[in-house]
Amino acid sequence: MSYSMFFYIGVFGAAVIYYLWLRDARIFYRTGLPGYRKAAYYGVIYSALSTVGVFFVYRSYDFVGLGLVLLALYMQGRIDKERDQIWNKNSSAVDRALGKTPRK
Repeated sequence: MSYSMFFYIGVFGAAVIYYLWLRDARIFYRTGLPGYRKAAYYGVIYSALSTVGVFFVYRSYDFVGLGLVLLALYMQGRIDKERDQIWNKNSSAVDRALGKTPRK
């Protein structure tokens, strides 16, 4: 069975949502900052929303499904986190992408 390109776009968007959720959860676990706790909790909801969007794309409701995935991406980026300095000047891009922070 061949899928439309929208299916692959939706799956990639859902994977990004899951990645951001797990990274925020890891940062909260390591630092205990309440902003990242909130982001980790909301990440569960937005991950479920993006999964529903992928299901809609799979069932050939392409624009509804992609709309849900894009809505989840937008809402994930709008979570207000405390902007504390959690990385130092020597942190690499890989450390930031993986959510490596010093334990507190």
